[in-house]
Amino acid sequence: MGLPSVVRDPALPARVRIHEVGARDGLQNESSLVPVEVKAEFIARLAAAGLRTVEATSFVHPKWVPQLADAEQLLPRLTDLREQYPGLRLPVLVPNERGLERALAHGADEIAVFASATEAFARRNLNRSVAEVLEMFRPVVGRATAQGLTVRGYLSMCFGDPWEGPVAPAQVVEAGLRLIELGCSELSLGDTIGVATPAQVAGLLAAFEQAGVPVDRLAVHFHDTYGQALANTLTALRHGVTVVDSSAGGLGGCPYAKSATGNLATEDLVWMLHGLGIETGVDLAALAATSAWMAGRLGRPSPSRAVQALAGAGTD
Repeated sequence: MGLPSVVRDPALPARVRIHEVGARDGLQNESSLVPVEVKAEFIARLAAAGLRTVEATSFVHPKWVPQLADAEQLLPRLTDLREQYPGLRLPVLVPNERGLERALAHGADEIAVFASATEAFARRNLNRSVAEVLEMFRPVVGRATAQGLTVRGYLSMCFGDPWEGPVAPAQVVEAGLRLIELGCSELSLGDTIGVATPAQVAGLLAAFEQAGVPVDRLAVHFHDTYGQALANTLTALRHGVTVVDSSAGGLGGCPYAKSATGNLATEDLVWMLHGLGIETGVDLAALAATSAWMAGRLGRPSPSRAVQALAGAGTD
C-alpha cells in the first residue's frame, strides 16, 4: 500500500536505535512458561526483521522470575546470530554479582542493571532502599566495565509510582546520576506504570540536561497504560533522544507493579518513525509477522494496533 506516507521533520533525529525488550521484559510477566526453543526463534526472527539490539534474557534467580529460568540454556542457542547479523547486540539483565558471574560464564558481552527512582518500588522490587540498591550494583558495574562489557542502567518509576504518587524530576536525576557515576554508559528512563504525559517527559529531559547529562546518554522506556507512549516518545525525540525501548507486539508489564500494562509496541513505534522519515533498519512487515507468530504461541491476540492492521494478530 506504500504506507505510511513519509513526511520528514528536519527537527527530529535522522535515525533512531530501537532497544527491543520483548524477549526479556515482554515475556517475563507471562504466566505460562514459554519453551526455550520458542524464545530462541523469537529472537532470531526479531534479528531477521532488522532489529540490532535485542535484550535476550535476565540472569535473575529463577524463584523471582520463573519465565527466565532458562537463561543459561537460551544464550548458547543465540551464538550464531552475531555472525549472521553483524552488529547485533544481545544484552542481558543481571540483578547482582551472582547474576553477572552466570552471565559471563555463558558468553554475555553486554549487561543491564535495574534500579528505581522511588523508595517504595526499590523496597518491593529488591527489598532494599534506593541507596542500597545502587551500592549493590557498584561491584557489578565495576567488574563488568573492567572486563570490557557495556553496561546499561534502567531507572524505573521516573514519572509516577503507585505507592508514592508523582515523582519529582530532581529525585529521578539524583538516582540517574548515581548510575552514570557507577559506570553505566546509557540510562533508560522508565515510565513503569505508564502515567507520563509529554510535558512531564520534556521537564525530566530538561532536568537531566541542566544536570550536565548529554542527551546521547539517555534512552526512554514507555508503557502504554493510558495510551500516551507514542506521544511521549515523540516529545523525547524532539528533545534529541535517539534510543527508544519497545517490545515486539506490545508484550510485557511489570511483575512488581500490578498497574503496569504492556510496553510500547515496537510495530506502532516503527510505523510512526517511518512516517516521520526516521531510519530504523527495521522491516515493519517482517516484524509484524513475527509478533503475530508469537501471539499465536501465547494463545492470544497482540495488543499492537499496527500488528492487528498489518498481520492479523494471533495468526501463524
